[in-house]
Amino acid sequence: MGNQCASRAVNLFLCGDVMTGRGIDQILPHPGKPELFESCVRSAAAYVELAEQTTGPIARPVSFDYVWGDALAELERLRPAARIVNLETAVTTSEEAWPEKPVLYRMHPSNAPCLTAARIDCCTLANNHVLDWGRPGLAETLRTLHGAGIVTAGAGRDVAEAAAPAVIEVSDRVRVLVFAFGLPSSGVPREWRATRTSAGVNWIEDLSSRRVDTIASQVAAYARTGDIVVGSIHWGGNWGYAISAREREFAHGLIDTAGIDIVYGHSSHHVKGIEVYRGKAVLYGCGDMLNDYEGISGYETYRGELGVMYFPTIDAGSHRLLRLSMIPTQVRHFRINRAPRDAESWLLQTLDRECKALETRVQQEPDGTLALRLE
Repeated sequence: MGNQCASRAVNLFLCGDVMTGRGIDQILPHPGKPELFESCVRSAAAYVELAEQTTGPIARPVSFDYVWGDALAELERLRPAARIVNLETAVTTSEEAWPEKPVLYRMHPSNAPCLTAARIDCCTLANNHVLDWGRPGLAETLRTLHGAGIVTAGAGRDVAEAAAPAVIEVSDRVRVLVFAFGLPSSGVPREWRATRTSAGVNWIEDLSSRRVDTIASQVAAYARTGDIVVGSIHWGGNWGYAISAREREFAHGLIDTAGIDIVYGHSSHHVKGIEVYRGKAVLYGCGDMLNDYEGISGYETYRGELGVMYFPTIDAGSHRLLRLSMIPTQVRHFRINRAPRDAESWLLQTLDRECKALETRVQQEPDGTLALRLE
């Protein structure tokens, strides 16, 4: 960390949704109760069986670091100063399933070492699965993550805690602040919003300039000179590459008005385009990093099994993006693997196509790493 700070260049790790519940939880050392309430699936074990029918047997239980696979070597090689993921599951044994919500994710608290195995610093929680098992489930999620030394953003015991940033100390002079927001467009119910008297998520109703002003006030209350500010936002549907003019305007507002240094968007189950606005990156959709969808049919053209490890390097003085390196990945056997060459090519073509519409381009380095071209 120290050598990065001396040059004022701070390298971060960001990725799409990390869904360690349901089928993933079932292969870890301490699987929780598998009961589900989905229309066609009543046990999380069914997702393991489906994956095994598709790509072969998974020896169980796996080690805590198993699910990260090749990602661990990439993290060690690139040594980011802060490791930030959107954790899209409750970490709980709660039995209080959210009423009439069919798709529920939970990971047993004893499986939390699967996060510390990758030395995750921060989990953003403003998403549409963190309260799947009620407010008791959220309370246990927070206790478990904090007890493991992982800071959180976007959910809390009340609105003040939910709106407060996660703080990652990089050096005496540089901190990374992570603010997280959940929107109804990604399926976060209004009933999940934190209030002065109830736990919940940092929920924002829409993409209006008024919400930008609210976020600006939240950032101003915590940020100080030298801080790098990450704005994590769970927005939009699961499928589709389209980015609306309203989403772009909101992202620009977060940069112009709220002082966000990188917009970290997620919810889509596949990668979306990347924009550079006034020297700062907007990741509109980071896709999924880890899920239990192996063998599920539908939407194959989006290649949801493919993901990207994002490594943005930001200058702590100017707050501008210096570079953005991306490692292509593929989920197979419920494990993050380095993507094979054909998948690298698909990701390159797809990202470059979507970025071109946002006036950016993506190129491939000789080692297969993808890089945003900063003109």
